[in-house]
Amino acid sequence: MKQAGQVGIDAAPVTARIDTLDSLREHLQWAIELEHATLPPYLCTLYSLDPQRNPAAAQAVSSVFVEEMIHLALAANLLNAVGGQPRLDPATMLAGHPRTLPHGDRSLTLSLVPFGQQALEMFLRLEKPAPPAAPAEGDGYETIGQFYDAIEQGLHHLCAELGEEKVFCGDPARQVTAGPFSHTGGQLKPVTDLASALAAMEEIVEQGEGTARGEVWDGDQDIFHPDRDEVAHYYRFEELKLGRRYRRGDTPASGPTGEAIAVDPDGILPMRPNPRMTDHPSGDPIRTAQEKFSQTYCTLLDQLEQAFNGSPQMLGAGMGTMYALKAQALSLLQMPDGDETTAGPTFEYVAPDSRRSTP
Repeated sequence: MKQAGQVGIDAAPVTARIDTLDSLREHLQWAIELEHATLPPYLCTLYSLDPQRNPAAAQAVSSVFVEEMIHLALAANLLNAVGGQPRLDPATMLAGHPRTLPHGDRSLTLSLVPFGQQALEMFLRLEKPAPPAAPAEGDGYETIGQFYDAIEQGLHHLCAELGEEKVFCGDPARQVTAGPFSHTGGQLKPVTDLASALAAMEEIVEQGEGTARGEVWDGDQDIFHPDRDEVAHYYRFEELKLGRRYRRGDTPASGPTGEAIAVDPDGILPMRPNPRMTDHPSGDPIRTAQEKFSQTYCTLLDQLEQAFNGSPQMLGAGMGTMYALKAQALSLLQMPDGDETTAGPTFEYVAPDSRRSTP
């Protein structure tokens, strides 16, 4: 496992160097937007799976989703720690799908699709480990790890230039903590200084692409299978793609050599890819259900923004909203939408005065 603060120090010069507190805060807001952008695709793929017929796939996707929620909260903790204000404004967070990652490689497209080859290839590209000695990239990043390397370099630079106390000037009361979580060994801890900031970014990167940049494992225990170590997001999706689990002794080069993983295609709901409300006229039952889902999702983003800006108790309210979202999404995925597909959630912006129903 890398030592805190090690990655990025000897890398090639960073693009879009972070050398002011304002730039650091801007990039940490981008980190919030990045972590959020992963959530709708993961949720659609998860909702399409019958957990009874596809338990391995459902466990893998649900565990990744929960960890991405932790990453979103850790990014907010990081921004709060340096005196910023996390924003999850639905009007800017909810870009139409397909879409690109905020400030990332524009060749990567995020779509709302059911579980299958397209979803797995998208997730593998999203969670791709950074190549050895890859440069830190503060903008137009090729991998998420390289983006966080740029933030790490910026933190080291600013702490050396201004002093740690001036960098970590945020109110500790705004830090959000929670745990333990179901579906993951990940943890949501406060960020108050350089050491805890580096640990938070290490948690984010290792859960995505593995420890020590080149190992399969993320450093946590697999809570579904206590006899196994947990593999990082990239390798969880590779297991599903190749139909076999990683086991101790396996490496990225060897690939997984453990037990087989079966996927039952009859246990996957055929959601229409990248649905939009405008696909159906006003008053259509599908559009009405999609509007209700998007209203609830916008409410969730508002609740999370409140939680990250001085009302941490709203995190609990947000978790309750997640249950309402799941019920609304599963109802949509039972509605036929022509061409042997079902309807699905659209994750579109709904103005506050139009959010008629809340959970």
